[in-house]
Amino acid sequence: MRSLWLRAGCLLITAWAVVFSGGCSNTQANSQASASRATPAHVYTVAEETTRRRVQAVGSLFALEESTLSAEVEGRVAQVLADVGDTVTEGQPLITLDQQELQYEVDRQHGLVRQVRAQLGVGPNEPPPADPRKMAAVQRAEADLFDAERKHGRAQEMLKDKLISQQQADEAASRYQSTKATYNVALQEVDRLKALLISSEASEKLAEKKLRDAVIRAPFPGAIKTRNVHPGEYLRVQSPVMVLVRTDRLRARLAVPERWAGSISDGATVDLHVEAFPGETFQGKVSRINPSVSQDSRTFEAEALLVNKDGRLKPGFFVQASLPSEREEKTIFVPEQAVNYRYGVYKVFLLSGNRVSERQIRPAGQTEDDRGRRFEVAEGLKPGDRVAVAVSGTLRDGETVQEQSDGTAPVGK
Repeated sequence: MRSLWLRAGCLLITAWAVVFSGGCSNTQANSQASASRATPAHVYTVAEETTRRRVQAVGSLFALEESTLSAEVEGRVAQVLADVGDTVTEGQPLITLDQQELQYEVDRQHGLVRQVRAQLGVGPNEPPPADPRKMAAVQRAEADLFDAERKHGRAQEMLKDKLISQQQADEAASRYQSTKATYNVALQEVDRLKALLISSEASEKLAEKKLRDAVIRAPFPGAIKTRNVHPGEYLRVQSPVMVLVRTDRLRARLAVPERWAGSISDGATVDLHVEAFPGETFQGKVSRINPSVSQDSRTFEAEALLVNKDGRLKPGFFVQASLPSEREEKTIFVPEQAVNYRYGVYKVFLLSGNRVSERQIRPAGQTEDDRGRRFEVAEGLKPGDRVAVAVSGTLRDGETVQEQSDGTAPVGK
């Protein structure tokens, strides 16, 4: 009997050993299975850093120059050499007017100038005489005056000796006065002809200018925005014919909130984004800052100039701008890949232990530097928090993760 109980006891101990051994094996298997189901993820530690604030503003693009070209002379339109959308160079002919009447006026003025020069006794390119006494007409009058003066003197002496009558002496005196007046008139005529030459040459140049103005040219390189005339139309002076815009450089006029009035400066580099080219950044430089603030919008205008050689940007584009400022503040950032956006809500996966939970955040903007694109977080995270990003795929709330090292420094460091 005693040996029977001993055998039964041994069997019971063996059974418990088998059960205990099986339980340990199941626990290890469950632990290994749980570890195998953990999602590989990169983990970033949120840290506080000092950053220089950037100013966010919106605005529009404008042409560097926009001019309404007008006719400077009257005339019938002979040719229209450019149309809407054409790119033109400085000085390129755009419209020509009929030049026949203008050419007639130029020829008439040329004739008047030649006539005056002939009267002055000078050639086409010679200046008028500086000393009028060297002119033939003046020299002739001067000779007559000299002769009359001598005869008048002799007549006075002969009258004293009673060799001639008083009448003869009076005739000599009268001739002397007449030739003297003729000499003065000759000098005045030279002055008149000089003045007439100046006037005639000015009229000649004006006629030539009007002839040149019959060809309307581009005052700067650009593109035709509008065209208002057609061949055969008669234009009056100041009739608008075309609108020319210069687009090789553009003006970005930005509405900046008034609280940033003391934080931006001339020459700062501005990052610009337009809807036509998503994901691309265009850069310009602040060239002007309006000294006054609009009382309606509580903003002030800042203007930036940007190069547009390829013509991709168009005047009128809506732009979103980011301007550097002098203001520094402490803030926290998270990598762009750590932020999930859906239905207007931004979320990150906050790591606690080896499990993640969704956390809603309020971003305050984006920035890009040598650490890539990052979100600035205004609410929802604090320094020391750890956020997880799945190595592949996406994470789910409550999921277990296994940290993977990618050599990335903690956020903010």
